[in-house]
Amino acid sequence: MAKDPVCGMYVDENKTPFKVERGGITYYFCSQNCLDTFLKPEKELRYLKKMTTFALGLGSLVAFFEYIYPINFIFPNYLWLFILATPVQFIAGWKFYLGTRDAVRARQANMDSLIAIGTTAAWLYSTIYTFQSLGWIPQLLPKVAGRGPEVYFTEGGLIIGFILLGRTMEHIVKGKASEAIRKLLDLQPKMARIIEDGKEKEVPVEEVKVGDIVIIRPGERIPVDGIVIEGYSSVDQSVVTGESIPVEKKAGDEVIGASINKTGVLKVKATKVGSDTTLAQIVKMVEEAIVSKTPIQRLADVVASYFVPIVIAIAIGAFAFWHFIVGLPLGLALTIMIAVLIIACPCALGIATPSAIMIGASKGAQYGVLIKSGEYLERAHKIKAIVFDKTGTLTKGKPSVTDIIALDELRENEILELAAIAEKSSEHPLGEAIVKEAEKKGIDSAYPEAFEAIPGQGIRVTYKGKEILLGNRKLMSSYGINVESVEKVLTKLENDGKTAMILAVNRKTSGVIAVADTLKEHTLEAIEELKKMGIEVMMLTGDNKRTAQAIARKLGMQRVFAEVLPGDKAKVIKELKKEGKVVAMVGDGINDAPALAAADVGIAIGSGTDIAKETGGIILIKDDIRDVVVGIELSKATMRKIKENLFWAFFYNIALIPVAAGILYPFFGILLNPILAAIAMALSSTTVVSNALLLNMYRPSILKKSYAM
Repeated sequence: MAKDPVCGMYVDENKTPFKVERGGITYYFCSQNCLDTFLKPEKELRYLKKMTTFALGLGSLVAFFEYIYPINFIFPNYLWLFILATPVQFIAGWKFYLGTRDAVRARQANMDSLIAIGTTAAWLYSTIYTFQSLGWIPQLLPKVAGRGPEVYFTEGGLIIGFILLGRTMEHIVKGKASEAIRKLLDLQPKMARIIEDGKEKEVPVEEVKVGDIVIIRPGERIPVDGIVIEGYSSVDQSVVTGESIPVEKKAGDEVIGASINKTGVLKVKATKVGSDTTLAQIVKMVEEAIVSKTPIQRLADVVASYFVPIVIAIAIGAFAFWHFIVGLPLGLALTIMIAVLIIACPCALGIATPSAIMIGASKGAQYGVLIKSGEYLERAHKIKAIVFDKTGTLTKGKPSVTDIIALDELRENEILELAAIAEKSSEHPLGEAIVKEAEKKGIDSAYPEAFEAIPGQGIRVTYKGKEILLGNRKLMSSYGINVESVEKVLTKLENDGKTAMILAVNRKTSGVIAVADTLKEHTLEAIEELKKMGIEVMMLTGDNKRTAQAIARKLGMQRVFAEVLPGDKAKVIKELKKEGKVVAMVGDGINDAPALAAADVGIAIGSGTDIAKETGGIILIKDDIRDVVVGIELSKATMRKIKENLFWAFFYNIALIPVAAGILYPFFGILLNPILAAIAMALSSTTVVSNALLLNMYRPSILKKSYAM
């Protein structure tokens, strides 16, 4: 059995005529409505918005005139209700009739069937009652003794309005997927600068061919994948690989499209263009993951597939029994049949899920957690494994000074001052971290008198007659400086995932400065809390193994996937899912987008890129990893309310179906009183809303101290 990618219903591939092939994949649908929605989502969303406004507007007016302020101007009140309710039933509700028609063709029942049958029965009963009360038609329905509503125009209209509102909300969320793809595509530069016949020429990036020489200046995005043939620069490729520190590039090194050239001018020979570039492959993977993501099998649809045929059978059976076997008048038997159909369509069904989601979502927003839809709520409470990106998610994403080790006779602040002087004229991110640390400590670093950047090694400057060298072992070796005395220090720092730089003054080692991407505040606390919840925690990063393992040790993570490219990140997630786990991915970058889309639940950091936020199903508005715990707790609480609401939405009505069918008539002479139907609808709606409001009492366990009131 296939699943309808729009509504999530199971569909028999051999029976349904509604199918379409996209990218070699055949998709099956339960109705023409779902097929049209799949093919034209934006048009469908506009239509839903209009119909929702129309149905809720007129439906509210009907409720006002039926229950609060009856009017008898020109026409009797019941006729006004008929005039207002009929357009809702047959204009706003027309999609449900089409869905029912398609369900019949596919030989299966769905939610459209339940809504169409129930609301039509309510409208038909109310219309007959209205017309016979005006004397326009014969007395078909017996007048029921007792006080209370005798028509159901309000209930039918509001059921249609609320269910359309729920569908509109779902379409808005699904529309974010296409926005995510568009934002990814926007990362690619529109123009590229190539060398043709010895001259620079600007052309649309689509015209760049494999083998063309492309020039990229500082601050520009690299338009294609390629190999550096001339120049030296540091390139920020964190959007693609997740590396927190820009990578130095020289002749012979590969560069990736969409990464940012930071310092020098690069000449790059294009090796991959168009759909072959890394960025294009990321777009393709995100698109495939979003389309192939199976929606949850909605409880309401499952119940409807069994409930509708049973209700119709009961209604017809009750009519046949009372009229043909017992011999009740046609009008009375017809009343019994319609009563069964009316009572079977719970008014609260339309608000059961949206009410819990809206309360849960508003509560989540209060704590900085945005949950996009019930689909992610249903999955999040089952999470058994969480995979974290490293850079920008667990860590701050920017290098900062972590260690200053003074040698010789210098103090730490003097080491920092000399290093800041050396880096003052540098544009390298590591140098920026050193200068910022000096400023933070109130050290006013001057500009050097002479400055020389040595590619791949470090910096040489002169200041007040002193020669200052700051760089790696290669730099020291090239100037004949022995670093054996600091080798143990360097090794320890590097094993901790830090970049260590040696400072030498006048050819003598004077100190060591280490720079690294540091953990965010509360990261360790959040990881420990997730472990207490029985969730396995892992790391997935494009950064090098040494750095990744150092961070993992601090957090007590056992499984680490390092040096993983964006496409392979999605593959890792898929492999974890094959282990039978419900997997969440937490990330903030473009490189995380395929993995976020492939995961059962994508959790995006709000401080991250727009594409990550659009691809994720749960958004953490604040830059606080503890909110991952809050999101999971809230999803469990909200999902519990949704299930309770669906139970109450059906309970009262199902309990009264036997009464509607006349089970009490032989014993007490009682048939369903319209008051009972009205009470059932009112009670179910009140219970559902009241139950959803209990979510306002939710308090995150991990944040109780912070949010104590």
